[in-house]
Amino acid sequence: MMTSDLVDPSEGDPKPARQASAERAAAAAMVAEAKARGLALTGPDGLLKLFTKNVLETALNEEMTEHLGHDKNRADPGRESTNVRNGSRSKTVLSDAAGDVEIDVPRDRASTFEPQIVKKRQRRLTDVDEVVLSLYAKGMTTGEVSAHFADIYGASVSKETVSRITDKVVAEMNDWVGRPLDSVYAAVFIDAVHVKVRDGQVANRPVYAAIGVTVDGCKDVLGLWMGVGSEGAKFWMSVLVDLKNRGVRDVLFLVCDGLKGLPEVVANVWPQTIVQTCVVHLIRNTFRLVGRQDWDAVKRDIKPIYAAPNPNAALIAMDELDEKWGRKYAAMIRLWRNAWEEFVPFLDYDVEIRRVICSTNAIESLNARYRRAVRARGHFPTEPFPVVGSGWRRHAGGVEVLNEGAGPR
Repeated sequence: MMTSDLVDPSEGDPKPARQASAERAAAAAMVAEAKARGLALTGPDGLLKLFTKNVLETALNEEMTEHLGHDKNRADPGRESTNVRNGSRSKTVLSDAAGDVEIDVPRDRASTFEPQIVKKRQRRLTDVDEVVLSLYAKGMTTGEVSAHFADIYGASVSKETVSRITDKVVAEMNDWVGRPLDSVYAAVFIDAVHVKVRDGQVANRPVYAAIGVTVDGCKDVLGLWMGVGSEGAKFWMSVLVDLKNRGVRDVLFLVCDGLKGLPEVVANVWPQTIVQTCVVHLIRNTFRLVGRQDWDAVKRDIKPIYAAPNPNAALIAMDELDEKWGRKYAAMIRLWRNAWEEFVPFLDYDVEIRRVICSTNAIESLNARYRRAVRARGHFPTEPFPVVGSGWRRHAGGVEVLNEGAGPR
């Protein structure tokens, strides 16, 4: 029997397994070498730093070979170019995994070598920038980010360096905020959340957010706007006008939380848009007006309204709710009556569409990030970073398929 007969074709090519074994063997050898040399694997003087140095220097020398067209001391005498290696220069770069790493960067006699793995004047590896942004977005000040690098990586990153990194990202963020948008969206979800921001002094500031669902069923963050004071329809007018100026000509559904004056604002910007009140918000507000002892009973009685097969059936259920609870909870009845025109539109559509447009759940993930950051930190350090921290870095790269949120149960 030939050895090839021992390989089951259904198992596929065995090379990846051998490659994985080789990688594990290399890792094991690295750990063994660290122990044999009395070195820690990680830390300022760990073997990982030496490994990083070797990898970077090897890559740089390979780049130089490609640039010159020949290996070290292997130049062809008949070549046209006279450019050759010209020693090296010492350079220290910062890696988030290994801290400060001193490397030797090769030079060429004509000074035309432009390294890519560690570019000229580059002092930080790109992953370090991502760490700075992540920490800052979570609410750390520039001084705390610098201290974090010193404690964790044994490296020094000045507050000025952190500020330069974040200022660069703010410029990129501003470009993203003003980018052109699609001309038509099937739905736009809007909501605001209040966060604490230190801008001279710590104060509550509303962050207005809008997520759009394209005609292809994908969603994307359309924009994030920092407001002042409390949430208001007047500021939402400026938000919607901004979206229109960036190319949004029409929206089929706009889903909101029922803020007073918002339907009129939407009508001024997109006259044909259907305004849908978030049913989840409406139900939550209902229980704020009902005694706890009646929660279970009221819950049963309002379900026939939002689960009705059509608007007429919902109106019948609403009248029954009024007849049963109107005297005891008149404010609850007024809440539903006042919201009725913006509540019923979703009942004209199939269940699949209802689940998408009946609530602002699509935007809640953004608000959840704000709340987690505020709980962890207490406040954001400066104004732009609630925007960065809330998802700009995550969403600026593209859209994601809409995940239909479950409607009220």
